[in-house]
Amino acid sequence: MRLIDIATERRVTIAMFTVAIVLFGFVSLSRLDVNLLPDLSYPTITVRTELQGSAPLEVENLLTKPIEEAVGVIKNVRQVRSVSRAGQSDVVLEFLWGTEMDIAGVEVREKLDLLELPLEAGRPLLLRFDPSNEPIKRLAFMDQAASGLADDPQRLRALRRFAEDRLKNDIEAVEGVAAVKVSGGLEEEIQILVDQEKTAQLGLSVRAVAARLRAENVNLSGGRLEQGSQRFLVRTLNEFGSVEEIADAVIATPENRPIYLRDIATVTRGFKEREAITRVNGVESVELAIYKEGDANTVQVAQRVNQRVELLEPKLEPGTELKPIYDQSVFISQAIDQVRNAALLGGLFAILVLYAFLRDARATFIIGIAIPVSVIGTFLLMYAAGVSLNIMSLGGIALAIGMLVDNSIVVLENIVRKKEQGLSVLDAARRGTAEVAGAVTAATLTTVAVFFPMVFVSGIAGQLFRDQALTVTFALLFSLLVALTLIPMLAARGDVPRYADEQARVPPGRVTRIAGGALRLAGRVVFGIAWLLAWLMRPLVWFFQGLYRTAAAAYAPLLAGALRRRWLVMLLAAGAFASSIAMLPRLGYELLPQLAQGEFAVDLRLPAGAPLVETDAAILRLQQATRDLPDVALSYSVAGTGNRLDASPVDAGEHTGQLNVQLAPGAGAAGEAATVAAMRNTLDRMPGVSHEISRPALFAFSTPLEIEIAGYELERIATVAEQLRGRLVQSPRFADVRSTVEEGNPEIQIVFDQERAARLGLIVRDIADTVVAKVRGEVATRYTWRDKKIDVLVRSVDTRDSSLREIENLIVNPESSRPIPLEAVADILVAAGPSEIRRADQSRVAIVSANIAYGDLAGATEEIREVLATLPMATDVSATIAGQSAEMQESFRSMMFTLAMAVFLVYLVMASQFESLLHPFVILFTIPLALVGAVWSLWLTGTTLSVVAFIGLIMLAGIVVNNAIVLVDLINQLRRAGKECNAAIMEAGRARLRPILMTTLTTTLGLLPMALGFGEGAEVRTPMAITVIGGLLVSTLLTLLVIPVVYSLLDRGIRVLDDGTERREATA
Repeated sequence: MRLIDIATERRVTIAMFTVAIVLFGFVSLSRLDVNLLPDLSYPTITVRTELQGSAPLEVENLLTKPIEEAVGVIKNVRQVRSVSRAGQSDVVLEFLWGTEMDIAGVEVREKLDLLELPLEAGRPLLLRFDPSNEPIKRLAFMDQAASGLADDPQRLRALRRFAEDRLKNDIEAVEGVAAVKVSGGLEEEIQILVDQEKTAQLGLSVRAVAARLRAENVNLSGGRLEQGSQRFLVRTLNEFGSVEEIADAVIATPENRPIYLRDIATVTRGFKEREAITRVNGVESVELAIYKEGDANTVQVAQRVNQRVELLEPKLEPGTELKPIYDQSVFISQAIDQVRNAALLGGLFAILVLYAFLRDARATFIIGIAIPVSVIGTFLLMYAAGVSLNIMSLGGIALAIGMLVDNSIVVLENIVRKKEQGLSVLDAARRGTAEVAGAVTAATLTTVAVFFPMVFVSGIAGQLFRDQALTVTFALLFSLLVALTLIPMLAARGDVPRYADEQARVPPGRVTRIAGGALRLAGRVVFGIAWLLAWLMRPLVWFFQGLYRTAAAAYAPLLAGALRRRWLVMLLAAGAFASSIAMLPRLGYELLPQLAQGEFAVDLRLPAGAPLVETDAAILRLQQATRDLPDVALSYSVAGTGNRLDASPVDAGEHTGQLNVQLAPGAGAAGEAATVAAMRNTLDRMPGVSHEISRPALFAFSTPLEIEIAGYELERIATVAEQLRGRLVQSPRFADVRSTVEEGNPEIQIVFDQERAARLGLIVRDIADTVVAKVRGEVATRYTWRDKKIDVLVRSVDTRDSSLREIENLIVNPESSRPIPLEAVADILVAAGPSEIRRADQSRVAIVSANIAYGDLAGATEEIREVLATLPMATDVSATIAGQSAEMQESFRSMMFTLAMAVFLVYLVMASQFESLLHPFVILFTIPLALVGAVWSLWLTGTTLSVVAFIGLIMLAGIVVNNAIVLVDLINQLRRAGKECNAAIMEAGRARLRPILMTTLTTTLGLLPMALGFGEGAEVRTPMAITVIGGLLVSTLLTLLVIPVVYSLLDRGIRVLDDGTERREATA
């Protein structure tokens, strides 16, 4: 082969090429983005439309249904869901994974532009969910002296003002920070409470007062004025300079008598109505949520923010502190460090195994160099392909570590065998590499081929494992390149031509002698260290050599016996395969392992209509209970939704809240379980409070279990949903059972009498506008104070301290001389308005959701099916299991297809390599043998079958055939040399035993650190490593016996088919 000739003859060229790869690999590594997960583009678009003052039923008919019909015909739309709430419609479009969402957004906007919605409706907004848009860091700015029980409003105002004026601007100036959002504390507001009786006497309305204030508070540019050689700017200065100036504003001048604002209203400097209350460990605080720019490195941005915070701390007000409450970069750094450590340990284990078998430091170095060169070269291709450093891409490198030396082992072992046959070092390097080049290329391509069908995996699994598939592919291709170039080049270094006439050599100069002496000294030091390490590893060498000698001594008679009792071997292999198939249902199934990040959240829901202070009190009670728990490091709560970006439409309102609990380092799964149990115990003693405990969900939108009750009549749907919720609550398998059917917010409903209003000369719309202006109020203008804009709110009713009687006595014709109260033209009722109307695929639905208390997702889904089978339902009501269960079924179906495609591609590669249609079938027998080891290893370790483990099964299809390829390739060579079938099998088995054992052990030990499951992010690495290790070990042991037996059974058919091919070729 030309490539091998270049490698052995042009050694400097190969060396420089390797140095270039390493150099550019390091440069690429320094420029790779660092993130927790790959760039996940969730295929959803939410269309949000507002229609103020409309009930959910009106929103459904006027907004939701037309929008659903318009956008439901867009290409690649998988499902349309919606939530119709009072005044707002949310239509959620789920697209097929892989859809180009920018183009999809344009198509949605085109359909909406053609839609005729009510004139009162706002313009539909398109919202996208992207995990990378979540804050990378949260800081709490708080008063150290606060008790948390009687928070001082003035201190909370000062904290909010300092956070907005100083901290926000300073942190936003950090490179890579896109925005800082401030929440919590108290925001200032100028509040003007108008006396409606006085305004009625003057014929003034609330809107007229607001308009007059807006007109009085202006600074305008009047242009320029030139006088002689001077130029003047003309400005009008009339903005309010103080609260007193606002109170002194002239609102009207009846009979040339000025009426000041203070005469008809109370002007105070207060605070806005709060939408959220934030607390850290029970102490009220101001939160700063920090968002990074889209392409910024999460870890680097967080480090820069930390540096800026250190500079800001001396500048904080006395008695305050800036406390970090969440930092995504910490988990990312720890998870990536764990993957890196697993890869380093795996590589070290692989090299130790090599040395133990080879007992030659030089040979071990030659093979071991494949690991760093391949890994560093992988960084170069990752940068070119736009793959970031994350736990999936680094997991791919760690997964491939043990396999990177496989090709080099086979090549060097064959070169050594050629040397032992008497060839020169150079000829041995050439012929030894050329002899196995086809086999190692086929082995590498079979492993790479299994990752190609990953493009067909639908769902989030395909998005997650793309980076891993690419990194494994890059690393293996580089390892093949190293095995065919660098390994023979280094192996041929011993054949250096010497000078015939030593006198002809130019005597070295002084510099050369000094450099040579330094190199010799360094060589002696390295030799001494190597000798010491060799002495220390002598027990390990003895162990592996003894293991190999025992295996070699036992293998020959075992193989001979297997060839004599071929059908017994096949029967035992079939029995092992059948046992693994029978064991599959006992493993349990889940979509993805729960990623433990050392924290969890408790979502609370009080009865609809509960004020914010009651929600805060309930959360504070729960937060105080966490102080006595030993494994809790910090708790952070938000009462209400505020500006929480992760709050869904269902979780909006003052009656909802969330408590985030961060566990102490080293708490582990047991500590987390104990903390959750203690929290549930406290929650059970809080009547009227429903709750749900969840972990950070990085991979899915929905809870593990969701049951959609579909129908048309809301009452029937609600009845079935409540019955199902009651049944699930009684089962110990389910926890945090919730239903979307709930009573809506208590409402004061104003029903106008059109006839009475008309007789009094009033228009219903004008009356409604007057009520809105007086109750909700209107921001008339903004008051500037120290470069800060403060809203000026004008209204007639103090909504924080008012009664139903004040609503009834609202004057609806303030500009008339005869005041008319609201109760004269309307009936005023107190009732519970509807909460929401949900729809899925244009049918009304109610959703009952639950978490799993114990067991696996498949078992819980089966129990729900049994419950639904016994649940009485009307003929127009149906129930469908959705949530992660549906996503799991879809992912598993696509995984089965991917596995079948992977096996087919492996067959294509092997058929091309062997130029035979039957030889690949011999090798494919290793795949069911690998399934035996994979299933039993998952069962023994208590690991459920998830998408992660399934990826391991797909990888096995490409890995386990490598040993069989090397074995069958040598058998074919010996058969072509004229040896009888059984003799060729025996000789090939003895010759290939050592490289097969070496490649298996290096791959297995390379994966061992991942399989042990230490450190952050291990949940998405361990199942895959366990699957590959178990499948590879068992398949190797069985391959050494079963594959030779299968080959001997199919030998006659192979010879007949090959002879027929040869005769046809000769005839042609």
